[in-house]
Order: sequence, then structure tokens, then C-alpha cells
Amino acid sequence: MGSLRIARALFAIDSLNIQRDSLLRGLIIVPLGLAIAVRWILPTAIAQVSAMVGFDLGSIYDQVFGYVLLIIPPAICGILVGFLLLDQRDEQSLRALQVTPLPLVGYLFYRLAVPMLISVLITIIALPLSGVATLDLPTLGLVALTAAPLAAQIALFLGAYAANKVQGFALQKALSVLIIIPLLGWFLPMPWLVIAMCMPTFWPGALLIELQQTGMINWGILGLGLIFQVLLTWALLRRMIARMQS
Repeated sequence: MGSLRIARALFAIDSLNIQRDSLLRGLIIVPLGLAIAVRWILPTAIAQVSAMVGFDLGSIYDQVFGYVLLIIPPAICGILVGFLLLDQRDEQSLRALQVTPLPLVGYLFYRLAVPMLISVLITIIALPLSGVATLDLPTLGLVALTAAPLAAQIALFLGAYAANKVQGFALQKALSVLIIIPLLGWFLPMPWLVIAMCMPTFWPGALLIELQQTGMINWGILGLGLIFQVLLTWALLRRMIARMQS
């Protein structure tokens, strides 16, 4: 019961911080704004660029922006939580938590589960709004869930490997390769595909592209993706716990 009360108190504090911070609120609605642009604004610009370069960019439009809209929500949520962990570590509040009834693992579970859930909800809204993926709700939810661990992975990566917020900003920029390399892997020859498969964003993106092209779930991609996500999240979680206890 003590752990539950602490988790509720943390949720109330986080909710208040989001309500007060315009930047946090703005980042959360970025995927929805992008979805609107993808559906009603960008197609005209893409058609004009296609005419200029002599290549039909519209042929890959749905795949590229479907992937982007799938990855952006958990990425944003992960960055927000990652910087929150850095703030709390700088303020020594993470050390204080270790003497409360809420175990360290329980705190991290709460801290990581909330952004994952929020990213799933945003993705379920943003993808249909964009018009790039026509999926039923159970399938859409499954795709969103496969991308959700990215929020935890980015948060843990920033919290475990950044010494301070300045390093956190630098690592955040470096994380852009998580989005760029999988896109290159799908549209360029080897060895880009092999390199892309080492990125956590590859697997949910590949699952969505298969659905867009065939209308069917590729269970092989889903299974391999889940194994990859679990192993990576576990490794980052262990590193984060060691960093918090040092």
C-alpha cells in the first residue's frame, strides 16, 4: 500500500509538471500535428518535388511517414522521461527514493510504463489521422505496442549514459540514427539492411510496412522484434540500476 501511495503521488506530480510546462505539452501534440500535415499538407509538396526530380516519391510516401509517425511518439516520450531522470539524479532525489517503501525497480517500472502507455495512445490516434495506414483497432494496437518499448529504451539510455543534461542533449541528437538508418535499410542495398536490423526502431517499422503492403501480420518480424526489444530493454535497465546505486 505504501508503494501504491508513492506511485500515485509521483503520477500527480508528473501530471502537474506537464500542465505547467508548455514545452512538455507541445512535444506531446507534435505527432498529432505531423499526422495532420501528412494527410492534408505534405502530399501537394511531395507531388511537386516528384515532378522536379523525376521520381515518384508518392510510391514510398505511406511507408516513410507511417514509420515516422510510429516512431516519433515513443521517441518523444522517452526523451522527456530521460531528461526527467537526469534532473532527479542531479537533485539526488533518486537516492532519496531508495529509502522509501517503493523499491528502485518499482520506481523505474512506474517511470517507464507511463510513457510507454502514453506513446501507445498517441500512436493509435496519429496513424489513422494521417491516412497512411488503414488498420483495424486490434492490429493498430499491436503495432503501437511493438514500438512502445522505444520510450523506455531512450529514457534508460539517457539516464544511464549521460553524466548531465548537456551530455543528454548531445546523446539525444545522436539518437537520430535510430530513425534514419532503418529507412536507409529498406530502400538501399546491403549492408544497410543488416545495419538497420541492429536498431530497435527497425522491427516495429518493418512490421508496419509489411502490414501496409500485404495487409497481414508478419509473425516472424513480430517475434524477432519482441525478443530484440526485451533483451535491449533488460540490458539498459540493468545499466540504469547500477548507475543509480553507484
